[in-house]
Amino acid sequence: MSNSQNLVKITDENFEELINGEKPVLVDFYTDWCGPCKMLSPIIAALADDFKDKVVVGKLNAEENPQTSETYEVMSVPTVYLFKNGGAVEKSVGLISKDRLKDLIEKHL
Repeated sequence: MSNSQNLVKITDENFEELINGEKPVLVDFYTDWCGPCKMLSPIIAALADDFKDKVVVGKLNAEENPQTSETYEVMSVPTVYLFKNGGAVEKSVGLISKDRLKDLIEKHL
C-alpha cells in the first residue's frame, strides 16, 4: 500500500459504512500482482492527500475482499469507483492519469 496517512484500507467489512458516510469515497480496486495497479498506487496516494478534507480515498484488495468486488462487478484491475451518498457515480477501468481522476472527483464535490 502507498505511503499516505490519508489513504484508507477498505475491506468487505468497512465498505458499506464508508460509502454511506458524509463525504464522497474514491475506491481503488487492486491486486498486489497487477502492474498497472502498482503504477496507479502513487496517484491514488497523492489524491488522498490532495482531497483529504473533502473525499475519503482508499484501496480495496479485490482478491482479499471478493464480496465487494463481485457486488460491483470488478472484472479487471485497477478499477476505480467514486461513491457519493451510498451509490456509485463514476467508474474507471485501467490505468488513469491523476488529472482525469481529479476531474472525475471534482465534478461530484
